[in-house]
Amino acid sequence: MINEQIKLHIIVFIWGFTAILGVLIEMDSFQLVFYRTLISALSMGVFMKLRGWEMKVSSKDAIKLILTGSLVALHWILFFTSAKISKVSVCLAGIATTALFTSIIEPLFNKTSIKPYEVILGLFVIIGLYIIFQFEFDHALGLILSLGAAFVGSLFSVLNGKFVKSISSPKITLYEMIGGALTALITLPFLSEGETWLEVPSMMDTFYLLVLSIVCTTIAYAVCVEIQKSLSAFQVNLTVNLEPIYGILLALILFGEKETMSPGFYVGAGIILLSVLSYPVLKKNYNRRSSNRKALHKEAIKG
Repeated sequence: MINEQIKLHIIVFIWGFTAILGVLIEMDSFQLVFYRTLISALSMGVFMKLRGWEMKVSSKDAIKLILTGSLVALHWILFFTSAKISKVSVCLAGIATTALFTSIIEPLFNKTSIKPYEVILGLFVIIGLYIIFQFEFDHALGLILSLGAAFVGSLFSVLNGKFVKSISSPKITLYEMIGGALTALITLPFLSEGETWLEVPSMMDTFYLLVLSIVCTTIAYAVCVEIQKSLSAFQVNLTVNLEPIYGILLALILFGEKETMSPGFYVGAGIILLSVLSYPVLKKNYNRRSSNRKALHKEAIKG
């Protein structure tokens, strides 16, 4: 169990590195996302082939997954653009709200009620964002884009929660990466800021893209799937929420003063991150109490 927890923290640490790679890669976000999704789709296909996993899905499911891949592409375009035009810390502070966006969107999809603790945590997140805007208004656009990325990320997370009930996770990843690559390719001629609509990556960009696509996406995904067989969903979700913290610390170490923010930013970001880390704990306690109340109610009826 300890070995699995260490592996999970390493994976989350790797995911925290993605925004930094986005800044290091010189090409614009649209080209970056095209190459990332293309390489990820190819490497995932090779991985599945080597493992002997089935890759085919029905035409109906393929269309659903490819369209959802468009959301994945949009999420990453907003994410990397935010990191490029502002700072990694600002981008990750905004993206940390994904879990709370999901807590609002998921009940709407499933037609269930929003829990009281979700409302309270949402208010704390709003307070944290307000503080950041007050102290870092120069980076307002970057924060807005990262909030957009968080919102879109919560959308495809909820959709994937439905897909995974009937489609394996490797298939979901494969077809969504294909959809993301197609979406980025279609938009490139109109929105890319490069000298040509599709540039050949430099040697360093190629290296960073391979790390981003194979290590941070395919390998990280494969290891995470194996880990989930040993650890509970609660442990996994709680650890994954540390991604923005790891990313912000990495940015400070690698970029130094360039990444240093005002004290007000760290107060606001701290409130957001504390809310996000509290979410799975409060959810677990709420579900346990709800189950206990139901059990007591059944006993009372029997009595």
